[in-house]
Amino acid sequence: MSKRILVTGGSGFLGSHLCERLLAKGHEVLCVDNYFTGRRTNVAHLLSNSGFELLRHDVTFPLYAEVDEIYNLACPASPVHYQFDPVQTTKTSVHGAINMLGLAKRVQAKIFQASTSEVYGDPAVHPQTEDYWGRVNPIGPRSCYDEGKRCAETLFFDYRRQHGLRIKVARIFNTYGPRMHPNDGRVVSNFIVQALKGVPITLYGDGRQTRSFCFVDDLVEGFLRLMDTPDEVTGPVNLGNPYEFSILELAEKVLELTGSRSEIVYRPLPENDPIQRQPDISKAKDLLDWKPTVQLEEGLSRTIAYFEVVLRGKPGG
Repeated sequence: MSKRILVTGGSGFLGSHLCERLLAKGHEVLCVDNYFTGRRTNVAHLLSNSGFELLRHDVTFPLYAEVDEIYNLACPASPVHYQFDPVQTTKTSVHGAINMLGLAKRVQAKIFQASTSEVYGDPAVHPQTEDYWGRVNPIGPRSCYDEGKRCAETLFFDYRRQHGLRIKVARIFNTYGPRMHPNDGRVVSNFIVQALKGVPITLYGDGRQTRSFCFVDDLVEGFLRLMDTPDEVTGPVNLGNPYEFSILELAEKVLELTGSRSEIVYRPLPENDPIQRQPDISKAKDLLDWKPTVQLEEGLSRTIAYFEVVLRGKPGG
């Protein structure tokens, strides 16, 4: 059955891929973005679709629309962007959640929150399970994002308890793929852009810190499966790739796939940057029958191909 679906942050990296998938399933999509980090070029190819509508709007202000489902993805998600205006970042997470939850309450829509593995902070348990409460610095330079997302989760569950809202909360681990912002400061885009430009690849710390990277197509599939679960399934559910590897290994793989001769240089580790980040996805496997299927080499190759087009000055796809 066709639904009318609101996607906030819909012209961003994740949002644009989600809009594509929803349209492909026959739904009408209202894509909302203020273009702080999202880009119109990410959804330009969707504008000719009669089921797609694009609206410039900041979720820190109320929005009135008649929709069946809401995916709340609006928030800058990379340190270079969310630290640029930390007060606005917190407002986007907290006021944005309040406004979208208020809309969901008014129109009785099901609502999905794109939360983050950052709610675990610099974790003292490994890998991270959803029942771990986290180890977050509430006053550090990353707190605007970490604590904003934690507060948004609180709001979602309080709206469920107090108003009976149908909620879904996903905790997203590191994700990569086409349409990443080339200047977002994230490690995958950094390494690929540096390698393609032939400039030194910057590693922070000793390169032994680990991450787990999920390709965007796999992540969006997880979104859709979580949204389609029965109402009693609320999450939070970890969505990410449990295959863990070091940042140095990632840099070496990017160099191999690009054929770049860039050298690797080392810089100090940023404050509060977690040393380990790996999801336990047992819940996603059990509840959603979901696990990542795109291997790192394939995903990196597709992402590199995208950035090759971007760096030639074309919008890419």
